[in-house]
Amino acid sequence: MTETTFTPRVFSGIQPSGNLHLGNYLGALKRFAAAQNEGIESIYCMVDLHAITVWQDPADLRRATRELCAGFIASGLDPEKSILINQSQVPEHAQLAWIFNCVARMGWMQRMTQWKDKAGKNAQNASLGLFAYPSLMAADILIYHATHVPVGEDQKQHLELTRDIAAKFNHDYGVDFFPLTEPVIEGAATRVMSLRDGSKKMSKSDPSDASRINMTDDADTIAKKIRKAKTDPEPLPDNTDELDERPEARNLVNIYAALADMPVEQVIADHAGQNFATFKPSLADLAVAKLAPIAEEMSRLMGEQDEIDRILTRGAERARAITAPILRQTYDIVGLVPPVEL
Repeated sequence: MTETTFTPRVFSGIQPSGNLHLGNYLGALKRFAAAQNEGIESIYCMVDLHAITVWQDPADLRRATRELCAGFIASGLDPEKSILINQSQVPEHAQLAWIFNCVARMGWMQRMTQWKDKAGKNAQNASLGLFAYPSLMAADILIYHATHVPVGEDQKQHLELTRDIAAKFNHDYGVDFFPLTEPVIEGAATRVMSLRDGSKKMSKSDPSDASRINMTDDADTIAKKIRKAKTDPEPLPDNTDELDERPEARNLVNIYAALADMPVEQVIADHAGQNFATFKPSLADLAVAKLAPIAEEMSRLMGEQDEIDRILTRGAERARAITAPILRQTYDIVGLVPPVEL
């Protein structure tokens, strides 16, 4: 069997779960906007089909999907340079997922850490969609023959399963059709922690709104949250090793570094010896300068929902130019009779 050379292509998806925050921006949206100029075709997806594996209020889901699209664009993603899509508008995702449901094994799914965590002791009442979530994730990636996927620690196991499904499909049918997608590991510097507890990841589910900077926060709110962020009484050290036992201090330094696009070591060199009464205003000014314009643009876009919907429709058209031929070839390999093109 001749080994296939796949065109480099990146895929990544985010659930439209609402309340975008600084962690989403630094860990994903900002990176995506920067990557679009690297010359590799990239598809960025609002995975609303994944979102409904647990109950969603329909109106909230529609709003959150459009808000996520607004967040992508306001963060600098150009929907003409990259392909920006809503998952449910590209039906080949779900069609390939069914084929992968027939390739993946029950034991594989039962070993998924996220399944165990989310289903818990109430697994018998969890949805079948939640159980099969990793199969749909594999389809999201492989329907584009994506060669690379940015992943954090919580998604590495799912990408490994994607590779297992691709390998089993290729083996079962004697083809070299789906790539064994490679992970692009995200660095620790963009792991943003709670402003109230530096040992916990920043999250929209935290009951305290002061624990996070929302992407929709205005300038005054951003500055106020940073001024009130939890710290310790010691000044900033002159080396990064001393931050290891100071989670709140490390978090604020990491946020500064990520917003300023500079190494953590440079932040420490520039601010060593400062107390937080001095450092926090500098961080607040930087955060306001970077984030307030994004909030303003998101607000503008959410007031022009027809514009968002047109962007998503255009993205789906571009996506289907890739996905429809790949699904047709998959059907042919499996032995399904493809529809006649009208």
